[in-house]
Amino acid sequence: MTEKTEKQKSEDKVKASDYSCHMLLENTTKEQSEDKSFPTDAFIVRYILEGKNQLDVVRSEKMVNVFDYYYDRYGKGVVQKIDYGFGTVRPNLWGAKPVEKKKRRKS
Repeated sequence: MTEKTEKQKSEDKVKASDYSCHMLLENTTKEQSEDKSFPTDAFIVRYILEGKNQLDVVRSEKMVNVFDYYYDRYGKGVVQKIDYGFGTVRPNLWGAKPVEKKKRRKS
């Protein structure tokens, strides 16, 4: 087996949901990661993979869960920095659809 196929198999074994993480954006730009419509529990992860700088936005309750996920998925020394995101939406309201208002009858 080549090194790349072994790496892909290890990535397939590690799932974000096992670490209580939810991937919002993968391999994105700085401008997209600074979107204020994300929840307040989102983190911006900067890491180096195969010599390229990568940027992800991950949602999780704790920063340590995000670090554990990236450490187990990519290995030691990959994660460069984990910052708090720029989101302003409360986590329990993020992704919720607005309630439709019923029309009132005039009497």
